[in-house]
Amino acid sequence: MVRFKNRYFAVEVNPTGKQQKAPFYLNSYALQASILKKVEQLHGDFGIAAVQAGFTAKYCNKWTRIAMIRTRHGPHRLVASTLPMMNDVSGHQITLHTLYVGATLQQCYRFVRRYQQRQLIKIWSVLKTDEERHAMETAVMDLKPLESFISPQHPGKKSS
Repeated sequence: MVRFKNRYFAVEVNPTGKQQKAPFYLNSYALQASILKKVEQLHGDFGIAAVQAGFTAKYCNKWTRIAMIRTRHGPHRLVASTLPMMNDVSGHQITLHTLYVGATLQQCYRFVRRYQQRQLIKIWSVLKTDEERHAMETAVMDLKPLESFISPQHPGKKSS
């Protein structure tokens, strides 16, 4: 059996012309379709054929505007060259910044958690009450959709 290696991208999706503090609702399927469309524009049929197998957008946070993308090792270079060229997702003008590229989802998860904690500190400076801060903390640190993909231990290891 062949093991496929994956690469995970943590990207920041910033809408142009929108306030930085306002939430940006982004559907992971819309992001995935837009990236595939741009790969096809830049790299043609070869690019779309290479990237399409194993390509998914896994997680999008509306407050910190972080998204996670999974692609196979090898064609990840085509995706990496396409991400800075992204300027449109489902009719919204955006700029996309690659924050981190990791070999495992767990490494990417750790990076996103630390990054979102730093962003939360910046957001807290604007909020006035503790209730607003607590509500923002639960919204920003909502990593449950991403945690469902990460297993607490490897399947071959036994807990003691």
